Amino acid sequence: MVRRTAQASSTSSKGLGAGQILRRDVLNAWGWVGSEVTDSSSITRDHLLATCGFSRRNNYPFCRNKHRSKSRSPQNSEPSTTTQTSNDVLADDVIVISDGEDEGHSCSKKSCKSNPNCLNYLGSEKWQSNESVVDNFLPLAKLGENPVLRSRDPDLPVGLKNLGATCYANASLQVLYRQLPLLAGVYSCQIPESKNMDSPIFQLQVTFAALQESIQSVFNPSNLVESLQLRTAEQQDAQEFSKLFMTHLDAEFKKQSNRSLQTLVNSQFEGEQVYGTMCDNCRYRSERSSHFWELEVNFQNNSKLEDCISALLEPETLTGDNKYFCVQCSSLQDATRYTKLQRLPPVLHISLLRFVYDLKTMERKKSKSTIIFPKVLDLTPFVSSRMPGDNAESSNNVYELRGILLHKGPSAYHGHYEAQVFDVGANAWFLFNDEEVTQMKQHLGDKPPTKKTGKLDDDEKDEEKPTGSKRKKSANGSRKRQRVDDSEDEVSSSPNTSQATNPSDIHSKDAYQLIYALRQPNYCSDTNLAPPPRAMGVVNELNASHDKECEHYTEREKAARAALDNRRLQMLDIYSSWSVASEDDDCIVVSREALEQWLSVHSVEDLFSNENTNSPPSPPIQIPVDDILCTHGRLDHRKADMMKRISRTAYTKILKCTNCVFQPALSLDDICSICVEDAFKERMYQIEHPRLVAQFNEKANSGNERSGYWISKAWLRDWVLQKPKMHVASKDDPPPDSPGFVDDVRCEHGGLSLKITARRRISIEAYDILTSLFPEWKPSPVTDDPCPVCEVTASERRANNFGHRKQAESEKAKLKYMLEYASDKNFFFDHVACALIPLDFLRCWRKWVNKPSEYDRPEKLDNSGFFCKHQMLNVDFSDFESTAAIIKRTEWDALEDLYNAQPLITLSLSEDDETRLRLDLPICSDCREKRLSIWEMTEITVQFHGKRSPKENGDLPVTQKTYGKNSARQSKRLRQLRSNGFNKHISITKLMSVKDLKIALHEEFDVPTIYQRLILHGQELLDNEATVESLHILANDTLDLYEESATLEAWDVYDDVISKQEEGHGFGGTLLGVLD
Repeated sequence: MVRRTAQASSTSSKGLGAGQILRRDVLNAWGWVGSEVTDSSSITRDHLLATCGFSRRNNYPFCRNKHRSKSRSPQNSEPSTTTQTSNDVLADDVIVISDGEDEGHSCSKKSCKSNPNCLNYLGSEKWQSNESVVDNFLPLAKLGENPVLRSRDPDLPVGLKNLGATCYANASLQVLYRQLPLLAGVYSCQIPESKNMDSPIFQLQVTFAALQESIQSVFNPSNLVESLQLRTAEQQDAQEFSKLFMTHLDAEFKKQSNRSLQTLVNSQFEGEQVYGTMCDNCRYRSERSSHFWELEVNFQNNSKLEDCISALLEPETLTGDNKYFCVQCSSLQDATRYTKLQRLPPVLHISLLRFVYDLKTMERKKSKSTIIFPKVLDLTPFVSSRMPGDNAESSNNVYELRGILLHKGPSAYHGHYEAQVFDVGANAWFLFNDEEVTQMKQHLGDKPPTKKTGKLDDDEKDEEKPTGSKRKKSANGSRKRQRVDDSEDEVSSSPNTSQATNPSDIHSKDAYQLIYALRQPNYCSDTNLAPPPRAMGVVNELNASHDKECEHYTEREKAARAALDNRRLQMLDIYSSWSVASEDDDCIVVSREALEQWLSVHSVEDLFSNENTNSPPSPPIQIPVDDILCTHGRLDHRKADMMKRISRTAYTKILKCTNCVFQPALSLDDICSICVEDAFKERMYQIEHPRLVAQFNEKANSGNERSGYWISKAWLRDWVLQKPKMHVASKDDPPPDSPGFVDDVRCEHGGLSLKITARRRISIEAYDILTSLFPEWKPSPVTDDPCPVCEVTASERRANNFGHRKQAESEKAKLKYMLEYASDKNFFFDHVACALIPLDFLRCWRKWVNKPSEYDRPEKLDNSGFFCKHQMLNVDFSDFESTAAIIKRTEWDALEDLYNAQPLITLSLSEDDETRLRLDLPICSDCREKRLSIWEMTEITVQFHGKRSPKENGDLPVTQKTYGKNSARQSKRLRQLRSNGFNKHISITKLMSVKDLKIALHEEFDVPTIYQRLILHGQELLDNEATVESLHILANDTLDLYEESATLEAWDVYDDVISKQEEGHGFGGTLLGVLD
C-alpha cells in the first residue's frame, strides 16, 4: 500500500517535487549504514550532516517564522494521488510527496521540538508586547520590593512584623492597643529624654503610635522586643507574656506622678474573688479574699463558657475523712468549701486551659476540644451569689466580647498565635496574623463548613479573598509562608450538650484566651488619642523615609521600562529574521536551551549589570552550548534533538545588540567525526552480528564427535544473543579465551580443564567463522587429553576428603553431648562435673563435623580469653549466652588430646543447692564490667514482674548480680518455673534516655510510661532525662520492670516527672523574667 504525506509548505527549491519517489530509509539519519557505506573511511560530509538532521535526506521542513511581518501566500494545488515505482523499490517503501499546503507539515511545539530548522516556541513570545516584556523582564532589573505595595490600606489596621517566633507578642500587643484606657495611659507616661531608646514604655508608645498613624501596612517592633530583651527565635506562651507584660506596665505606671495612672492597671483589669468555708452545723464562715487579673477555666469538648465558669465556682462538700474543724463548734463538722466572685474588672481576661498532660507520652499536649462562648456574656448570676443566703449585686455585670487569642497548630510546644480583635473606631472585627490583617465579616473563632457539602458559602468566599496588605503582597507575587497548619480535627464538631446553643455563639478549637469588656451604654471614648510628640516624631521619620523610598523606586522603575522598550525593538528585529531558508545558508549551530536562556535572561543582562554609564564596556556574556557537545568539544550527533541553527547575520546582531555570544560558536563543519565513526561501527555490528550468529548456528554441530574444538559454554551462550552482554558499544567482542572464560577450557597448567560441563564442542566450520573474527584465538582440539597434573590433584583431594569425614565421625562419637546439648540453655547436666569452652570454637567445630569437606577443622581450643590481666575470670553466667558454652568434664579431657585444649575452667554443683552450678575460679568484677561497657548497641533483658498492689510499694526485689566465687546460676528450666513474670530482649543505644526506654517498653509490654517502675542493679531509675551511658548499663544487662497498680497515687509520679521536664527557658534572662 502506498502511503501519502504532505510536503512542507516551505520546502527548498532543490528538494523533491510533487509526485517524486522518496525511499523510506532515506528519512532515517542512519539509513545509509550498510547500504551506501560499509566502511568508516567512506563516510562523507553529507553523512555527517544527516546524523545531526542538517542534510536534505532528513527532510526536516524549514518552518515559517511566526513573527515575520509577511508570509508567503498559500498555494492550493491538488496533490498527486498515484506514483510510478521503480523496479528495485517495493511499493511499501514509497511515500508520495505532495505540495498541497493544506496537507503540509503542521508546525507545533511538539512536532518541531527536534527540528533544527524551526525557531518557533523558544520564548520569543515574551517580547511581543510591552506588557509581556514588563512582566517577564522588569524583575531582572533587581529593583527590589516595590515600597508602594507596603503602603497602608486606609480601611485596615497596621500589622506587626514577626521577628522569628514573636507571634505571641504581636497578638497580645494588638489586643492591648485596642483597650482605650490602657492606650491613653501609655500615651500619658512621662519618660526622661535620656532614656528614650532604652525604655520599654517609650518603645511601646512608638509601637502604639505606629499602629495608629503609620502610612505603612506593617510596623517592625524590633526596638520594643530588644528593650524587653526577648529572644526572637524562641516561642513563648502568649498568656504568660500577657500577664508579665501587664505586671511590667503596672510597675512603670506606679512610678508616674499621675495618681489615676498609678492605679490604671488595677482599676481596669483587677478583679476580686473570695475563698471560704462554711460550717454546715453552725453556719460559721471562714473567708479570705484574693485579687486576680484573669479567670482560668477548664473545659471539655463542646462545653459552654457559662457552664465552665459555673463549674469553677461550684461548692465542694467536706465530709467523712475530709471534715472541717470548726473553731466555733470546736469539733470536726461537715462543711461546704466555696469560691465566689466579689468584684469583676471592666476588662475581663478569661484563660482557657487548653494544654493538658498526656500520661502516655509524659508530655504536654494541646486539647483540640471545642469551646462555645457568646458575644455577650452576662456574669451577674456568678457575682456574690454562690452560697445560699447571698444576695446578687444589682450592678451591671454584662460583658461584650472584644478579643480572641488563638493558638494554631497541633502541638503544645510550638505553633502560631493569631488574634481576632474588635476595633471600636472602625466598629469592625479584624484578624491579626502578624503582617497580615484581614477584616472579618462573620464567623469568629473557627470557620465552620456548610452542613452537607463542607464548602464555604458566598459570604465566606468573599471573606477569604485577601484584602489590604494581604492583597498587596499577592499582587507583588509573594505570599506569606504558612507557619503552622491549622489544628487537626480530633474531636467531633457536632454539639452534644444538654442545652441548646445560641446561633450567635462562637465555636472554636483554637481559642486560647478571651477578652471581654464591660458593657457601658453611656460610655463614649475618644478613639483618636494623640500620641506623645517624641513617639510621633519617630513615626513621622519612618513615614518620610517611606515616601522617599517610593519616589526613588518610581524613578528607577521608569528608567528600567525605557531600557526594556528599546531592547524590545532590537529583539524583534533579531528573532524575526534569524531563520535559515535552505541547507546551504551560512549558519551557526546552538542548543535549544541556549536560545531559550538568551531570550529569557541573557538578552537583558547587560541592561542592568552596570548602572554606571562612565564605566568601560563589559566583556561579552558567554552562553554555553555544552549540552550539544561531545567529549571532544564538537557537535554530538546523539544530542541532535537539542540542536538549532540560526543565520550568521542574526548571530552578529545578537553580539552587537545584546553583548552575548554562544560559546563555542560552531558551524555545520564541526560535527564530531570520531563519535560518528564509533556509532557507525556499532550499527554495523547490529547488522553483521545476527548474520554471523545465524551462520555459526547452522555449522556448529556438523561433523563427527571426534573432530572439532572445545569452547566455553558461558562465552558461547552470551555471544549468540542478539545483544550480547559482553559487548561494549563501538568495541570488538572479547575472544572465547579472554579472562573469565579461558578457565572453562584450560586449567592453570595450560592443559585441558577437568570441568567437562563448562565447555562444549563446535565443528571445524564453526571454528573457521569464529577465527575470522578472533584470529588470535587458539582453541583446544577435542582430541586433547585432560591435564595429568589436575587429575592427580583431584585424586588426592578425594582421598583427603575421605580422611576428613572419617576423622569427623570419630570426633562425633567421642563428643556426643557437646555436639547435641552444649549451649542449649534448656539442658542441664545433672550431678556431673562441667567445664567451660568458647562459644566460637563450638560453632566452628560443629560446622566442620557436619560438613568436613567444606569447612576447615579448628586448630586448637584456647580459653585464655576468659581471663583478665589479674588471672581471674572476666565472664559470668549472664554472659554465657553470647560468649561461652558448658560441656561435660569428660569431654574436656577428650578435647585436651584432640585440640591441646587449655587452660581448664571447671564448674561444680553448689553446696547449698544441687540444682545450681558455680564457677570454681574467682571473677574479676572490674575487668568484667570494663569489657561489658565497651559497646555502641546491645540487647538487655527486661524482666517484667506484672502489677503490684499499693501494699508492695516498698523495697523491690531485684535481679541478683552474680559476682565472685560463690555466685551461682540456676538452670533455666527451674528458673522459669519459679518466675512470676516473663523476659524480653530490648535493643538499646548509649544515646537513649530513660524516657526513650520507657516509651520502647510501653510498645513492647503495653504498660503506660506513667505506671512503669524500672530497677537497675537495685536502684530505681527516676531521672527521665538520664542517658543509658550515664547509667553504666552493661552489655546483656538485666532490667526489672514493675507495673504500678492503678490505685497508687499516679499524680505523685506525675509531679516528679514534670518537675524535671525541660520546656525551654521561658522568660528567664529577659526584662519580664525579673518579674516572674
